Amino acid sequence: MIDFTLTENDEARLAHLYAQGEYIRQFVRDADENEAELPPEVLPGAEDFLKTLERPPAPGPEDTQGPAMMTLSAIAQYWGDYSLRLHREGGGGLGNAALSAAGTDEQKAKWGGLLLSMAITEPGCGSDPSRVETTAVLDEDTDEWVINGEKIFVTTGIRAEGVVLWATIDKSAGRAGIKSFLVEKGTPGFEVPGKEKKLGIRCDDTAAYVFRDCRIPRENLLGLDESIPKQSSGGFRGVMKTFNMTRPMTAAMGLGPAKAALDFTREQLEEAGVDLAYGGGTAQQSAAAQAFMRLEAIYEASELATLRATWLAGTGQPNNMESSVCKAHAGSAVRAITQGCVDILGPMGISREHLLEKWMRDCRITDIYEGTGEIQRLIMARGLLDYTRQDLK
Repeated sequence: MIDFTLTENDEARLAHLYAQGEYIRQFVRDADENEAELPPEVLPGAEDFLKTLERPPAPGPEDTQGPAMMTLSAIAQYWGDYSLRLHREGGGGLGNAALSAAGTDEQKAKWGGLLLSMAITEPGCGSDPSRVETTAVLDEDTDEWVINGEKIFVTTGIRAEGVVLWATIDKSAGRAGIKSFLVEKGTPGFEVPGKEKKLGIRCDDTAAYVFRDCRIPRENLLGLDESIPKQSSGGFRGVMKTFNMTRPMTAAMGLGPAKAALDFTREQLEEAGVDLAYGGGTAQQSAAAQAFMRLEAIYEASELATLRATWLAGTGQPNNMESSVCKAHAGSAVRAITQGCVDILGPMGISREHLLEKWMRDCRITDIYEGTGEIQRLIMARGLLDYTRQDLK
C-alpha cells in the first residue's frame, strides 16, 4: 500500500529546507534582475546562517525514502527559489542522469565526476527530438567522431564541464540513427556563445552550443553501441528512459514555486480577514475563498500524481505513463495556480515588491522543458489507446 504520511523526522528534514528557502529569498530579486551574472557558488552569510539551524535528523528505516523523499525535498528547495541555493553542492545535471542510465562502467568512472549538461533542442527541433539535425560522422582514419550542429536552451550550459550531446550518425535511419556523445568543454570546435535571456528562471545558466568540426574520441559514444537496428529506435528509446525519473523531478521543481504562491496568497487573504476555513458549503464562502480552495485542490492532485510516479521508480516498477501524467498535470497546474494567485491578489500580485509575479514567470518552464505538455499527452495517448507514432500524425 502507498502511504505518503510524513514521520517526525521527515517533517524536520523538510522544515530545514524551508528555513533555507526563507533565507534565500532576500537575494532573489537582485539575481532575477541581473540575469547576465551567474549566481555565486555560496550565498553571502550562508555558512553563518546554517550554524543557526538545528541539524536535520538522519533518515531512519521508518522514514520516507528514495525518490518519494527526493520529490518532497525538491518541492521544499524550489519553494525558496527556482534557481538560487545557499550553496551549490556537487552533483549532476541532466547529462549525468543519461550517463548513469546508458553509460558503460568505464565511461561512468571517467565522466561521473563532471557536471554534465544534456544538449537536445535545436533551432529547428524542439518537441520532437527524433528530428535532430546535428551530425556525428566517424573518421575511421583517426578513430574520431566529427560533430557539426547547433544546440539551444541547454540547461546548466555555462557551468557544465561537459555535455551529453544528441546527434545522428545516419539521417536516413530516423530515430534509430540518433546516438548520444560525451563532449568535454574546451574541445576544439565546441563553442558556447553565451547565456540565454529568458522570461523566467533568469539566473539559471541556459546556453546555446555550437559544434564546428568538433572531433572527439570514438569511445565517447555513450554506451559504445554503434549499430543501427532496422526495426527499432536503437539507442533512442534507451536514452529516453532517462526522462522517466527526471520528468517527475521537473514537476516537483515547478510545484515548489506554486506552493510558495499558495502560501503567500493564503497569508495575504487571512490578513485581509478572508475566512478560508473548510466546511459549511461553498455558499457560505467568499468568491476569493472559493477560488483559492480550487487552486489548493489542483496543487494537491498534482503533488500526489508526482509522488506516485517517483514512488513507482523507487520500487523498481515501470513509470513511463505516470511520469508523463505528472509532468503534463504539473505543467498546467502550476500555471493555473500562480496565475490564479495573481488574479486573487490583484495589483499586489503583479507588484515587483513581492515575488509572486516572479514565481508565475519561473513556473512557466515546467510545461516546456523535458518534453512539453503536448508531447506528454501524445505519450499518454499512445499508452492508453495503443496509438502508433503514425496514428498521432
